[in-house]
Amino acid sequence: MKIGVLALQGDFREHAVMLRQCGAEVSEIRKPEQMGGLRGLVVPGGESTAIGKLMDAYGFLNAIKERVAGGMGLFGTCAGLVLLARELKGGTSLEGRPQPVLGLIDMVVRRNAFGRQVDSFEADLDISAMGEAYNGSPFRAVFIRAPQIEAVGPGVAVLGRVEEKVVLARQGRFLAAAFHPELTSDTRIHRYFLEEVLA
Repeated sequence: MKIGVLALQGDFREHAVMLRQCGAEVSEIRKPEQMGGLRGLVVPGGESTAIGKLMDAYGFLNAIKERVAGGMGLFGTCAGLVLLARELKGGTSLEGRPQPVLGLIDMVVRRNAFGRQVDSFEADLDISAMGEAYNGSPFRAVFIRAPQIEAVGPGVAVLGRVEEKVVLARQGRFLAAAFHPELTSDTRIHRYFLEEVLA
């Protein structure tokens, strides 16, 4: 299975390592024309304003939507979750324009909902909603300037919460996590993306 990791900014290398551990063929994607033949694309954590601006400048926003229309799945983590959202609260881009987003998941997201960098934390996440094959023990989730999913549409499945706040959700071929699964040694969420979301 050929998976791309958007490599414009952020922790794309860590995602590539996790995906390879799960048996995927991984390519770091820096230009839209490199997305041919991808089964899925990971939009990593980092600075959502920076990634959004680069995606807009390099033509990724329309190119990704075209690939999605052809069947490609997406996995967004932290900043990637922000970029997948239909609607954002709490922040615009550096020029005062609205943050560029893909708008592919029917959810409302608040940026930096858990505080600043100094407020980063880890929490045990119940992922039993992902299914028996991925459960067994809580997932130790790493939150760094994390967003929160404030509302979801009827087609979105909530897969995880922290303090009643939604932090993991899926809509069809799209998966979004407010935390950084790539910064752990636990491959279950990456496996879920490969085995279930892209199935």
